[in-house]
Amino acid sequence: MDEKIIYLDNGDTTRIDDEVLQQMMKYYTDSYGNPVSLHALGMEADEDLAKARQIIASSINAEPSEIIFTSGATESNNTAINGIAEYYKNKGNHIIISSIEHSSVKAVAHRLKNDGYKVDEVKVDSEGFIDIEDLKSKFKVTTILVSVIYGNYEIGTIQNIEEIGAVCREKGVLFHTDAAQAYGKLKIDVKKENIDLMTINAHKNHGPKGIGVLYVKKGVKLKKLMEGGSHESGMRAGTENMPAVMGFARAAEIAYSDLDSNNAKISGLRDRLVTGLLEIPHVTYNGPKGGNLSRRLPHNADITFHYIEGEAILMHLSLRGICVSSGSACSSKTLEPSHVLTAIGLKHEQAHGSIRFTISKYNTEQEIDKTVKNVKEVVELLRSMSSFDPEKHSN
Repeated sequence: MDEKIIYLDNGDTTRIDDEVLQQMMKYYTDSYGNPVSLHALGMEADEDLAKARQIIASSINAEPSEIIFTSGATESNNTAINGIAEYYKNKGNHIIISSIEHSSVKAVAHRLKNDGYKVDEVKVDSEGFIDIEDLKSKFKVTTILVSVIYGNYEIGTIQNIEEIGAVCREKGVLFHTDAAQAYGKLKIDVKKENIDLMTINAHKNHGPKGIGVLYVKKGVKLKKLMEGGSHESGMRAGTENMPAVMGFARAAEIAYSDLDSNNAKISGLRDRLVTGLLEIPHVTYNGPKGGNLSRRLPHNADITFHYIEGEAILMHLSLRGICVSSGSACSSKTLEPSHVLTAIGLKHEQAHGSIRFTISKYNTEQEIDKTVKNVKEVVELLRSMSSFDPEKHSN
């Protein structure tokens, strides 16, 4: 990567850690056996696969048998929702999600309506926290699944997963959470937090792309989506991607070996960035802040720059060597405003003026300061080119 590039789009994907890449290379060139093969290389691969499963399981206080390797968070979310819907369809046809889910949850849940399922969305407040009373009011005798995102990919809101899980447990309803953004940044305990199914992946935490995990609590049944071999306890046919699996495990070890220190550094950089950006007139810091700042993902800052388009800011910053996002990578090329931002009360034009900055351990104070300086210049430039009148909008 060009040294001049300042990469602040780590919520979409991250640079792979050198140690992770080194770990993966071994499984491309030396230990390249198939875990189901009965010869020496195959048995070695099978042992290493078991070790990786143990590492991932330990990081969330799960059992190795509860870990299913997938191709990523999208597959894990689809498998959880479709799999539960299909397996428990004789029990009920009602699913509850939050109004700020990732598209790989929201879209698949609403697609199930075509098959006769009912879907309700739980409201969130202005900082993105779900309304627990609204959740409770939406349970029916036919409810089979609740899915609430752990840490939001756009505004960084960390839900009270333990409380939500307890409500679901009391109602006898399965609980799934998409923790793709939270894993590797937060301490997660699936037992304590009453989680039945959970989605995580590697590439948000300096691991490889194309590898994820679906945690499935022992006793929870899923309709498998693919037929074939008996891989992953018969739940996910297809030869395991061993280089990616081992890279995932190494990335998890690194992330959780020094979690508090990394989070302190990253959140410090985020706060430095936000302090600088809030000096710009007519901006809004979206998501948890003030007394709720501890309930925000440490790497996330989402800012609305009023009276200008976020896409224009993004493109101008890109020309200056600064990479940011106008939303999730899965939806940032659409013309529709972010459903997350409209769910917390932003108008369409405000949502279109929002930029997400996401920080990693590789960023520096110098990069943050340079970003603040460039954003200030870009905003001033764009507003001067528009019909924006500072006198009309002065405080």
